[in-house]
Amino acid sequence: MWNKRDELERLRDRLSAAPSRAGAPGRRLSLGWAEIDGHLGGGLKRGAVHEIFAEAGGEAQSADGFALGLALRLQAPALVWAVERRALPETGLPYGAGLKDWGLDPAALILVQVRDASQLLAAGEEALASGAAPAVILSGWGEAKALTLTASRRLAFAAQKGRATCFFVRAGVDPAPSAAETRWSVAAAPSQPLDARAPGRPAFTASLQRSRAGAPPRSWILEWDRETRSFAPPAASGGLVSLPRHRPAGAGAGGVERAA
Repeated sequence: MWNKRDELERLRDRLSAAPSRAGAPGRRLSLGWAEIDGHLGGGLKRGAVHEIFAEAGGEAQSADGFALGLALRLQAPALVWAVERRALPETGLPYGAGLKDWGLDPAALILVQVRDASQLLAAGEEALASGAAPAVILSGWGEAKALTLTASRRLAFAAQKGRATCFFVRAGVDPAPSAAETRWSVAAAPSQPLDARAPGRPAFTASLQRSRAGAPPRSWILEWDRETRSFAPPAASGGLVSLPRHRPAGAGAGGVERAA
């Protein structure tokens, strides 16, 4: 039987053994693409919670991938990733070789499996408040009574206390009021083949739905560049351009079109 106290003690032990956190210069997290950073006022706020919703249930892995890219932009010596078990039939567990190819040393990952949303929140608060890991990913699934506005405020307070940044991935659920600094909707986008028809870089449609800083909703198609560990415009000739979105939160990411 899962014992919350014992599991939290194990998590505390692992966090205390994690490498000392690197300094976090500046107050904003750059995505690596000047257009998006400029739209966000210099990037994402550090020491805050950012919600990432899968556009559909089948897009949970894309949402996780986007969150992982953001976490790697922090250049953190350790990363805590808590996963709700009911998400595993759809997403599976992070795969060591895949993480390495993405740019993360698997040895730097503290992976936590939890039974439900209340345990996910408890693990997230503990990891964020400790400050041992500058980046924390929480992967949840579906509706849950524990995921209230008050619970999101507790996460935001823990992130501020520990000067850690949380990327809260949610799938199989609609957005609701929260204390998150930004809210995103993410789906997979067609990957553009590289030279000699080599597999292209991972591609996403990322739609900013809400920003407490006042950035208006907008969508981008962007790729993850493994070499530079940053997000970048699509590599295809002619490219893809982003257009403003004038639709309510929760709408699909249809505001992106290919340039003529």
